[in-house]
Amino acid sequence: MFDLKNKVIVITGATGVLASSLALSLAKNNARLVLLGRNQKLLDELTKKINEYTVVENYTADVLKKSDLEKVCKKVVKSFDRIDVLVNAVGGNLPGAVIPDSKSIFDLSENDFDEVVDLNLKGTIMPSVVFGKVMAKQASGSIINYSSMTVDRVITRVVGYSAAKAAMENFTRWMAVEMALKFGDGIRVNAIAPGFFIGKQNKKLLLNKDGSLTERGEKIIRNTPMKRFGNADELSGAIHFLSSESSSFITGIVLPVDGGFSAYSGV
Repeated sequence: MFDLKNKVIVITGATGVLASSLALSLAKNNARLVLLGRNQKLLDELTKKINEYTVVENYTADVLKKSDLEKVCKKVVKSFDRIDVLVNAVGGNLPGAVIPDSKSIFDLSENDFDEVVDLNLKGTIMPSVVFGKVMAKQASGSIINYSSMTVDRVITRVVGYSAAKAAMENFTRWMAVEMALKFGDGIRVNAIAPGFFIGKQNKKLLLNKDGSLTERGEKIIRNTPMKRFGNADELSGAIHFLSSESSSFITGIVLPVDGGFSAYSGV
């Protein structure tokens, strides 16, 4: 039920800390991978690590440009004849869409806010439309999006990111219904909601230079029942599950992987 052998899996934002860990895990489980990113050097480095386990291709592409994605999609179908799974792992933030304690919402940068919403919302929608069309034709496939703890509860500072991920969750449910009603029960659209993991963008917010917790890091750990940050490879099991036939009757959900953060009231 959990077999991923020979499944063709496309990963956007593949060179990020969480996505690259996922790619390696999927490769070790014999999935065939297509890695998308903006930095060719990083893509090549990741591809080299994965090559010993499975067949892998990589492409530089802008997930906000439908024409870029369509070119990649044609190449993928030509190479593999199908697309079984799309993992939309692309995402990120910008300083002007963050409100630090020393500022207020009235200091929000309109341009940065727009860019963050585009990246996290449109950057999920466009790949879903392009690669999802292949799934519609073959009447099977699984789309997996990356949501966030910022959707269900207010996480201070990250106003742009929060708004984008909330809209993206709504799109996940909408797309799940659309695909099932119009293209059959073989296509599923779900999301995972990672709790707090140390990545390139949030490391300085959560950890001091000596590795101790910042004030923000302490607040997060205090409200996480497992009392730690997640390890990158701890997201892999949820993705494996949603990629495999074991989740064949699951669509339109958001699965938290958060050490209990979303369940805890803090009391």
